[in-house]
Amino acid sequence: MTKDTMIGVDLAKNVFQLHGASMTGQMQFRKKLSRQGFFKFMAEQPPAVVVMEACGSAHYWAREMTRLGHEVKLIAPHYVKPFVKRQKNDAADAEAIVIAAQRPEMRFVDPKSAEQQSRAILFRARERLVHQRTELVNALRACLYEYGHVVPQGIHQIRRIAEILDAPNSDLPDLMREECRDLLEQIAEKTVRIDARTGKIKAQTAEADMARRLQTIPGVGPLTALAVEAFAPPMENFRCGRDFAAWLGLVPRQFSSGGKERLGRISKAGQPDIRRLLIIGAMSRLNWLGRKSIPEGSWLARIAARKPRMIVAIALANKMARTIWAMLTKNEDYRVPAQVPAA
Repeated sequence: MTKDTMIGVDLAKNVFQLHGASMTGQMQFRKKLSRQGFFKFMAEQPPAVVVMEACGSAHYWAREMTRLGHEVKLIAPHYVKPFVKRQKNDAADAEAIVIAAQRPEMRFVDPKSAEQQSRAILFRARERLVHQRTELVNALRACLYEYGHVVPQGIHQIRRIAEILDAPNSDLPDLMREECRDLLEQIAEKTVRIDARTGKIKAQTAEADMARRLQTIPGVGPLTALAVEAFAPPMENFRCGRDFAAWLGLVPRQFSSGGKERLGRISKAGQPDIRRLLIIGAMSRLNWLGRKSIPEGSWLARIAARKPRMIVAIALANKMARTIWAMLTKNEDYRVPAQVPAA
């Protein structure tokens, strides 16, 4: 059915601002509705194109509007901002959403399913616990540093810290030891919670065919596979593997003008979790153990011999991103590439 109305919605917790316009841009209505009134109003409307910013609760409302028969489009907030006229308010934001969505070259965000959002919440919960544990470890190291004990960074130093606190001939005050032991108990509790989340992630990735296929790539584990499944849009949205790598921010940032091409560092645009995990996976292939699996004369061996390690890791992460795109669009497992002799 051809839809002749586009409704821009400025989402909020309790008050929703709507801007209705024809597909050619003529304004039809403006409304400010409560949460209950918004749902009732949209249920009574004929099928229309509903556009919202990709912000908090946007994916939930996208699913609800789809159930009501509307076509939903989500747009990134930074693509809407240039179309806001003069003063910023809810009505101006809703109008700007419609104007931005009617641009033929505009890019949209695919709504996520409830299962995708659940996996994303699981991933974020583990990340949050890891950050909290790191904060506790650093606080414990800072306490010991005040008494002349320098402990290197890393969770694996916990045993060394415990030995310092339990040393019989230590000059540490009893009150300080009590507080540090309390921090050790909190760290142990966070570790148990992190291990539980890690087990859930491994179980989730073992059941999904897409995640299993991704883990056949060297350097891609359960965390990376879950992040791609939870945060990445369908690979059909990208024309080629380079577009997916550019979406992740793994390509050089351009400063080109006047026909002269200038390339800088990687742009770091797009989804940061997938990018970070791909780089970590690439670094794992470049350490002393991972290098044993790199064939002599391969592309990776040649570039690793002449470039700094971090640059090689970025290049390998870029290649991994392109491989992910190719595997998911072709529904194939990873195949070891044939070696090409150096020129």
